[in-house]
Amino acid sequence: MYNLLHELPVDLGERSYPIMIGEGLLGECDLSGYVGGSQIMIVTNDVVGPLYLEKAKACFPGKAVDSVVLPDGEKHKDWQTLNLIFDALLEKRHTRKTTLVALGGGVVGDMTGFAAASYQRGVPFIQIPTTLLSQVDSSVGGKTGINHPLGKNMIGAFHQPEAVMIDTDTLQTLPPREVSAGLAEVIKYGLIRDTAFLGWLEETIEPLAACDSKALAEAIFRSCACKADVVAQDERESGLRATLNLGHTFGHAIETYAGYGNWLHGEAVGTGMIMAADLSAREGLISLADYDRVVRIVHRAGLPVQPPVEMTPEDFMGLMAVDKKNIDGKLRLVLLRALGDALVTSEATSQNLMATLKVFSQPQS
Repeated sequence: MYNLLHELPVDLGERSYPIMIGEGLLGECDLSGYVGGSQIMIVTNDVVGPLYLEKAKACFPGKAVDSVVLPDGEKHKDWQTLNLIFDALLEKRHTRKTTLVALGGGVVGDMTGFAAASYQRGVPFIQIPTTLLSQVDSSVGGKTGINHPLGKNMIGAFHQPEAVMIDTDTLQTLPPREVSAGLAEVIKYGLIRDTAFLGWLEETIEPLAACDSKALAEAIFRSCACKADVVAQDERESGLRATLNLGHTFGHAIETYAGYGNWLHGEAVGTGMIMAADLSAREGLISLADYDRVVRIVHRAGLPVQPPVEMTPEDFMGLMAVDKKNIDGKLRLVLLRALGDALVTSEATSQNLMATLKVFSQPQS
């Protein structure tokens, strides 16, 4: 029997949907009520599929369930792999009444959502995220898309799911590196919006990294509550929602430079948050003591605190120039006005930005 621990609404009027968080949900929780038609296409990958595909099928009694298994990894988040989803939908003759189901991490979720937004000009989809990072971030909010060789997530659409079902039991099969990568996005919420949550994380980070189920359930709930609140206020990232990208401009540059998948998204974001905190301190927004707190918690989560040693300031600037937040050629960055208070700005001085890039482009002793 499953144990539903939390249910949160994402309040978007007639497009509102629930986030269900619990133990043993896969295979036990009936999701057929979120499906309007009779057809379902579950999209997963060759790592998650053998573990959870049959259980996911059991969540849709009475429905005709097909599946497509994609290759695993960020390097496959591209047009060619996206077409495998369309191929399966067309070969199985799925109509515009079909529902797609994303079973996997952030890559599967983003690609399934984009396929749903595009297939026959838009069909519903459901998120069943199986990694910590996707559970606390990418499965909520409707951002979908694929990567381009010149930039991460540059091609996509906003397309909200019908429901998000988070089974915390899936984290017990997650490699420690993936758990740490997910913690980067958890830490982010404390840094940008919730100092009480940040303090809790500082007390609890080692149990979280060790995959303590009770601590993880609380972290997921508090992270999703923060994300749901932000998305309800700013669905299409016209202002407030952009603060959720703390560390992402630096982080996406690292991911693109290193080659998609060589650095996990959360690893790059962890380093990116430290770089953003460094620049925030140089801009006189936060203290050096605050900066040190950011470095310590990222390090304690098992995340890297330095970008690739061979990456130059010029590499960063060239890659950050294509960031989605930029407007009219101006580089827009998410900085910390204080711990728990983020802002989006294009006013950081070029001297301070370059100083940050130079410090982080030098091998540290």
